[in-house]
Amino acid sequence: MTSAKSDLSGVNGTLRVPKMAELVSQRLRRQIVRGELSEGDALPSEAELMVQFGVSRPTLREAFRVLESEGLISVRRGAHGGARVQTPNGDIAARYAGLVLEFRGTTLEDVYDARNIIEPPCAAMLARKRTQADLKRLRAAHAAAREHLDDGNMLMRIHNEFHRVMIELAGNQTMVVLSGMVRHIIEQSSYRHVAADAGTEANIRSIRKGFRAHELLIEYVEARDAEAAQELWTKHLTEAERYLLSDANPKTVLDLMD
Repeated sequence: MTSAKSDLSGVNGTLRVPKMAELVSQRLRRQIVRGELSEGDALPSEAELMVQFGVSRPTLREAFRVLESEGLISVRRGAHGGARVQTPNGDIAARYAGLVLEFRGTTLEDVYDARNIIEPPCAAMLARKRTQADLKRLRAAHAAAREHLDDGNMLMRIHNEFHRVMIELAGNQTMVVLSGMVRHIIEQSSYRHVAADAGTEANIRSIRKGFRAHELLIEYVEARDAEAAQELWTKHLTEAERYLLSDANPKTVLDLMD
């Protein structure tokens, strides 16, 4: 078992003391994630923060660079500049996950298979816990599709939004983040495929099946039938994967992002 000392030790077995910039960024990060600082709030001036933390301007700016890279603040330079708070979202995690998957040569089939594991349990969770407000949001997300049944490109975007709403309503925040990381890649793949396939018999058939699957899901969620909701969503995603990856080009995440 690894000792506490080795967990904290550096290359030569000595304790690594965090840099002041790390400590400053850590303090500000905690204030943001705890809600003590809100979206759009301006941080105090550099002069005030230097006094507050007892650090130099280069150290403070290094801390700002860390927070900026994490998407927690935006910094404007110049006389009327300064740092403003941005609340955390999944976009940065999704982009970084995409880079990792690109580096590993991950296939699009692998990504779609991951979605097929993540989403169906969310459908069941929603069916078990749904409220009237949940049903209203789900129906609204589906209603938008009725106006674009002849527009495959727009409908694909609306269908992807329906998936996002369903997962969000399921209420598990970890699943929301994981799904967002996968969805970022799948959306790029699906948009490209549908744009190339719009109007074909396979495209029209897939659109109709997807629309009906979303209607059925709402019925099962309303009835609180978690088993039927999960079974339906598994079948829906499997069929969608088969269509969207038919003659897939690109084949990998790296090919897609090029």
